[in-house]
Amino acid sequence: MRPGGGIPTTGDLNRRLDQLSASIANPEPDASAAEYRIGTNDVLEINVFGAQELNQKVRVSAAGDISMPLAGAVKASGLTAQELESTLENKLRVYMNEPHVGVFVASVESHPVSVLGEVNKPGVFQVRAPKTLLEMLSMAQGLADDAGNTVLVMRGAGLREKPSEAHLAGVSEPEKTSPLGPSNADGITTDGQKTIDIDLKLLLDSGDPRYNVPIYPGDIIKVTKAGIVYVVGSVKRPGGFVMRSNEEMSILKAIALAEGVNDTAAKSRTRIIHTDEISGRRSETPVDLGKILAGKAPDQPLKPADIVFVPRSNTKSALIKGTETSIATASGFVIFHP
Repeated sequence: MRPGGGIPTTGDLNRRLDQLSASIANPEPDASAAEYRIGTNDVLEINVFGAQELNQKVRVSAAGDISMPLAGAVKASGLTAQELESTLENKLRVYMNEPHVGVFVASVESHPVSVLGEVNKPGVFQVRAPKTLLEMLSMAQGLADDAGNTVLVMRGAGLREKPSEAHLAGVSEPEKTSPLGPSNADGITTDGQKTIDIDLKLLLDSGDPRYNVPIYPGDIIKVTKAGIVYVVGSVKRPGGFVMRSNEEMSILKAIALAEGVNDTAAKSRTRIIHTDEISGRRSETPVDLGKILAGKAPDQPLKPADIVFVPRSNTKSALIKGTETSIATASGFVIFHP
């Protein structure tokens, strides 16, 4: 939270993300890299000491095999580099006296994690060792300005096949099962254990490790876009206002963010223009803004994509033309990030 209890900005959330990522950083990255399990499409450098003609750079096939002179086809997928070295040495002993083989994973191509949506650097990241949600958000360089308050983790959605035990190698047994029991924590919901819905604010503010779920190869992470409410017409600062942290937005708050109405505003003929998310149809709700401002009528809640249209006093009562104009131009207004 910001000083004084205000709504956190994206910068505040990213600073908190950096702090949390630093506090849980893996102190022994070399140890985890040593336990990396080779996967399909990984690129390997193989060196046979004393037999340079056998040295080569190979890509693991879709079947999980590599092929090299004398050794033939060798299963590599699911093995660590050290285990593959031993396998190749055993194969070459038929032709060489005490062969020594070195295997280096030159390029990881089999452990993709996709980070999409409202992050600063969306893309596909190859991970050698198990990561957490916070680590992956940090690798994507934090949250974009339009980030909402929900993170979706789609298990295995980026893999054509079900993740194998080789993909989960190095993950402790309790983490291989879902960290979410039958009674899910507040701010986390699941869809048959295939999609995990996490409240971003709770992830960053609570410190509860249940929200910082483990991320496996093939997972897709999506940071949703924040809702935006538009205020157009006879107001001092028309535009779109981001609904940070899933905050509740009302017509009074929206008008306050727009710095109030102009003297020429026809407050009694204010309209809230709704758009149905499924059908795309628009509807209008008339409100008397003057009475709401005076406390004589209840405030009205707003939903993402709602447009608050405050007409000028000389606008025709039907407001058809004004409504169509406000809808057509709302997307072109400046988006403000409170």
